[in-house]
Amino acid sequence: MSTPTKPKRGAPQIGLLKGLGITLKTMFTKPTTVQYPHTKPDLPPRTRGVIALMEENCTVCMLCSRECPDWCIYIDSHKETVPPKDGGRARTRNILDRFAIDFALCMYCGICVEVCPFDALFWSPEFEYSTVTIQELTHEKEQLRKWMDTVPPPPELEYGAELPKEIQQGLDAARKKAATAAAAVAKAAPAAGDAGPAAEAKPEVKKRPEDDIHVEAQIDQAVFDKLVAEGKSERVARAKAKAAYVRAEKKRILAEQQGSEGGDS
Repeated sequence: MSTPTKPKRGAPQIGLLKGLGITLKTMFTKPTTVQYPHTKPDLPPRTRGVIALMEENCTVCMLCSRECPDWCIYIDSHKETVPPKDGGRARTRNILDRFAIDFALCMYCGICVEVCPFDALFWSPEFEYSTVTIQELTHEKEQLRKWMDTVPPPPELEYGAELPKEIQQGLDAARKKAATAAAAVAKAAPAAGDAGPAAEAKPEVKKRPEDDIHVEAQIDQAVFDKLVAEGKSERVARAKAKAAYVRAEKKRILAEQQGSEGGDS
């Protein structure tokens, strides 16, 4: 009966030499351990930590809550009547009562930040929000507002870059308005001394018949599609489409009222 023979060992293979080379190289490198939490890590500028809320920008449009795939945004509000301006009428405004995000359900997709039309939601690099219980991961608007202090500023525009169309239009309108106001003040200054007390009397504001008609604003789809096709942004097109709808409805209602009054007479 033959006995098995042990295979002869040859020279060390190349794999052993590679392993020894890596060992020697790491012996002289500095350790990569970070002494957290005493040393804070350097996070990239677009880190997705938590979602911060700028409450004053929120109009309670509910768009972020409807678009959230996890249904982790909870919003409550009520309506208040805003006092009218001179020559205007009273209007209603949504007041935000509660804005909460359940980070136990949030998957950090960022859809709510992208769809917000009024820049009320921002990404914050804050990541130290661990809690003892899962119920405490639902953060209310007060905590979301505090996280706004950690939101990094937007990057500066590159040299020669053009401003967005909405910002440029706003700046042009503001400059034109300031120039008009300055010209009106300069024109009225010499006449103020001659007018005397009579200049203090405010002219009576004539009220138009359509000012008493209240119409809930809706989007005129035809106007909206036309403005989008002309290159307007969806935000501008939406606002102008609502204004066009309100004007058309007031004109229609006023015509019906005048027609009924003519029939009665």
